[in-house]
Amino acid sequence: MVKKQNDTVDIVAVAKAAGVSISTVSRSYNHPGLVKAPTRKKIEKAVQKLGYIRNRAAQVMHGRRSGTIGLIVPTIDHAIFAEVTQAFSDEIDEAGFTILIASHGFDLEREYLRLRKLLEHRVDGIALIGLDHSEATYQLLQQQGIPAIAIWNYDSTSKISCIGADNFEAGRMAAEHLLSLGHREIGLIFPETSENDRARNRLMGALSKLKRASVKVPEGWQIKSPYRIGMAKDACKTILEKPIRPTALLCGNDIIAQGAVYGALQMNLSVPQDISIMGIGDFKGSGEMEPALSTIRIPAKSIGHLAGKRIVEEVTGEDNQVVRQRCELRLMARSTTIANSSVNSDGC
Repeated sequence: MVKKQNDTVDIVAVAKAAGVSISTVSRSYNHPGLVKAPTRKKIEKAVQKLGYIRNRAAQVMHGRRSGTIGLIVPTIDHAIFAEVTQAFSDEIDEAGFTILIASHGFDLEREYLRLRKLLEHRVDGIALIGLDHSEATYQLLQQQGIPAIAIWNYDSTSKISCIGADNFEAGRMAAEHLLSLGHREIGLIFPETSENDRARNRLMGALSKLKRASVKVPEGWQIKSPYRIGMAKDACKTILEKPIRPTALLCGNDIIAQGAVYGALQMNLSVPQDISIMGIGDFKGSGEMEPALSTIRIPAKSIGHLAGKRIVEEVTGEDNQVVRQRCELRLMARSTTIANSSVNSDGC
């Protein structure tokens, strides 16, 4: 039977076992960058040997930080937020903080409830995805006066600090790529946008570019699909089964685009010879799939690192100003898009 940790195993015992002062042990937890690596290693060995666990609840009761930062994401069910979450976690971990993750399933009322739960755990800061949040969420953040940051979407007028991409520009760039290849018959597959500012801004950007090029999307060529490969595949087939089909599909993100590729292939259509397919995001695996997906790269890793660094600065009091930072997008023209073969050399 495993012996329960003895109550006498406290920070004093750790300091004694490591041969350092109590303040050095405390500093190694709260400000690891201020403690030399060999000293931290000695402390870690002592902690492991003794089975010491810090009492976070007691720290919070005495007005000290909990050492945790909450991250609320719409979903952890697929790769959309995996890279940005990992980079964010790595950055705050380097600063001595731990991440607590919750998801709300693209439901802003549930997001508010998740926020309350994290605040009950006395997290030191909050990170949210995007800038679409209920008034109750924004009000609670203000009432609590807790450092907060929005990840993934950039807006020059955001209420809280934000680090992310201009998703309107991402949608515009995706449409521009298809137009540059001579496509004028373009279908759209996007998720519900009412509580998703990233998808809404991309759709608005794409439609704006198409309108300027005098390209109108027929009603039957614009379909909604959640971020599910199977449902995106069905949405693609719904469009492509019509008597007149588009020469290209623009998808709200890479998950939907992957489903669209599979849907086209299931109908024995060649991608991109019969149908060009464009995504947005450039998630892990998008460049390795066959055919490799053309998409707009949103720099998820950079966004995560920058957001993690920023929330730590706000939590530690280094900088409490609202920061709005835009990360650059990049066109990744790969194998799922090709020039429209119906356009002749005269451009007709």
